[in-house]
Amino acid sequence: MALGALIGAYQEDDSGGLAALLPLAGRTLIEYQVRCAAAAGASPIVVLVERIPLALNQAFERLRQEGLAVVPVSDGAEAATRFEASELILLIGDGIAAPLELLLRLGHEHEALVLTVPDDEAHENFERIDSVSRWSGVALIDGRMLGATAAMLGDWDLPSTLLRRSLQAGARLQLATSGNEPLLARNSGALEQFERSLIAASRPERTDLASRYVLPPVEDFATEKLMETGVRAEWFLYLALALTVGAAFAFTRGWLWPAVVTLVLSSPLDLVARRLGMRRLRPIPPKTDSQLLLWPAGGLALIALSWWETRHGAGWGALVCALSAAAFAQAYQVERAHTDIALPPWLVSRRNTIFLLLLFAIGQAWTGFLVAVLVYTAVSFFFVQYLVHRVRTELTPH
Repeated sequence: MALGALIGAYQEDDSGGLAALLPLAGRTLIEYQVRCAAAAGASPIVVLVERIPLALNQAFERLRQEGLAVVPVSDGAEAATRFEASELILLIGDGIAAPLELLLRLGHEHEALVLTVPDDEAHENFERIDSVSRWSGVALIDGRMLGATAAMLGDWDLPSTLLRRSLQAGARLQLATSGNEPLLARNSGALEQFERSLIAASRPERTDLASRYVLPPVEDFATEKLMETGVRAEWFLYLALALTVGAAFAFTRGWLWPAVVTLVLSSPLDLVARRLGMRRLRPIPPKTDSQLLLWPAGGLALIALSWWETRHGAGWGALVCALSAAAFAQAYQVERAHTDIALPPWLVSRRNTIFLLLLFAIGQAWTGFLVAVLVYTAVSFFFVQYLVHRVRTELTPH
């Protein structure tokens, strides 16, 4: 289902300025909100404003220069014309700083949803829903609801009215998990801790052995050195993809060691790209083409190596090993995509496989690597399949 975004930017902070212009990591809160909405797949991104001071207009211009189409509107009726009735709208309240991971998960929802926080002293500034919960400032609403609400709005506050009408229409309530809650900011001090959490969250989840134990020093060094440069984070994804495809070509020519070195150089680049994007408040969507193509490009390099080995003494068994390993690896990816189970870091990954290749290359055991990677991918597939089906069995009522 298509997703749009509606962001409030009209309420004042404690000093009398717009809360949307509160500073965050050298930019403004509204820029962070728009970038996160874009990363979640939202388009168009509509910003509800009453006035556009110079600083807000400059923020909009910076966003447009990055290719993010921001549409400022002055009232609910104009906002409603920017969306299709059939799409969901990601509603982000004025002054709300939400973790990127939270918005990315909402981008995969298919029905109206109101994210809540507990009704306690720590959340007393959030809008109360009932005796046990308050609105977190983030929700998914139906496009038809926006149109109907705008038609009868009058002088009422649009986000608040949308919330109430969505609840009356039966929108599902979901409690934000502790440590992953949106923040309601009314002064710059409130965003300082959130900024520190962004820096900590910029370190991507280390899901494999290579990223957990081998690459962190490289990743940390590269991120710090590149932080203040004009190099765009996305370029590192393109470079990783180009290096992987280049390694596949080198394998077909028999340039085995240059290909291995090229693959090793490519291994930290996607980690650096994602971390750099988060540090600059320009998060990279997890399903960008360059990111998704890294996996099949790695498979292409594997098959290219097997093709060289097949033609130079190893026979057709080398190619069969590589094709079988690629099939097991893809089956593993499919199984993994359908589970939320925390998986051990030794399972097959692009980076783990690259460093496995490096170990076998030291001993010039190229065919041995192909056999090993077949065993590795097969074990990984059957292990994750066992975990998934065991959990499903445990959850099935008897």
